[in-house]
Formats: sequence, C-alpha cells, structure tokens
Amino acid sequence: MTMLRSYQELSRLKTFEERFEYLKLGGVLGRSTFGFDRWVNQWFYTSREWRSARDKTILRDEGRDLGVEGFDIMSGLLVHHMNPITLSDIENGEEWICDPEFLITTTHKTHNAIHYGTKSPSVQLPIERTPGDTKLW
Repeated sequence: MTMLRSYQELSRLKTFEERFEYLKLGGVLGRSTFGFDRWVNQWFYTSREWRSARDKTILRDEGRDLGVEGFDIMSGLLVHHMNPITLSDIENGEEWICDPEFLITTTHKTHNAIHYGTKSPSVQLPIERTPGDTKLW
C-alpha cells in the first residue's frame, strides 16, 4: 500500500484548518465499511496492539483535536486512521495500521467531518473582549 498521509507530513501544518484539509476524505455517509465482516473491525479495535497504538497516539497529540494546541478534547476522543483501513489490511496484519505515524487524535465531530464533510467542522474559539465592549457573547 502507498501511504498517502502521515503524521510527519501533518505535523508540518500548524493550523486546525490546514490539518483538516490535509486529512479530509469526502466519503459518502451510510456507505458500509466492512459490511457483513464488521466483526473483524470490532475485534481489531479491542486488540492489545490497537489499544497500545491508540494510547501512544493520544500521548503524542496531548489529547488535542488533530494534535493542535488549544483544541483540547474534553470528551468523545477518537483515534483516526489517516489512511482508511480495509478488511484485507486487518486480515493480513499490516503493521502500519497500528503505527502512530499514520494515526491522529480527533473528536467525533471532526472524525465525521474528515470522512463525510466538505468543510472544516465549525470550531467555537474564545471571543476576545476589548475595552468598551458591551455586547454579551
């Protein structure tokens, strides 16, 4: 398999928007990933190898959405494969599927936007207050 996306390349991009654009897949909502072989997918995500790779990825990204400072994930943290995996990747025990070089920490909202969205998920940044500003948030 030719790797299309890697953490090494992603880490060169500094903003959330740049990283999102690099990762987005533009898939179709509702398309089955593993079909009747969904059990293989579920088995994989409970394996010792996956849990170890997931933990390493979360530590590296410091629990931040796409690893970007200021985008701390408070709940619903996911670890996303930057390059979609297939049934044969799992069956063949491809080493890259548990390599943090090809994984990134995301929120559920960002994960779905990467797979099915066309735009970056809206992110509510803190509003900067200025002297004389009387408008409430």
